[in-house]
Amino acid sequence: MTVKAILEAKGHDVFTLGPNEKLAEAVRMLADHRIGALVITNGDRKIVGILSERDIVRALAKGGHEMLDQTVRTAMTPKVNICNENHTVNEVMEMMTRGRFRHLPVEKNGHLDGIVSIGDVVKRRIEDVEREAEEIKHYIATA
Repeated sequence: MTVKAILEAKGHDVFTLGPNEKLAEAVRMLADHRIGALVITNGDRKIVGILSERDIVRALAKGGHEMLDQTVRTAMTPKVNICNENHTVNEVMEMMTRGRFRHLPVEKNGHLDGIVSIGDVVKRRIEDVEREAEEIKHYIATA
């Protein structure tokens, strides 16, 4: 299973925000959409960062509630790990585990094309394992 298959099933929609927006707006978007991260993009959907709930907690711990008036740029992670539609589920799981993050933007031709979460990846991996188990049962039953 590849990232392309995940995006075909879940869609390519991603909640984004510009780096000069207020952190308070990011918090509102995360809460309203019940999501864990926003991809930070410039005007042409080029990825310039990612902002997770964890980034916000760190910013608030460092600067208090006044940080909510600061720009997203002050709290985002600027060095973003990305994948493309050809990465496999196992490759993406390894990247997320090694980097200790839960959201991975998908890039195509240098622009944001989607996002996969650890939940998306685990769901697909479970489906693969269940399918393989059924195939083995069928093979044993017909052998």
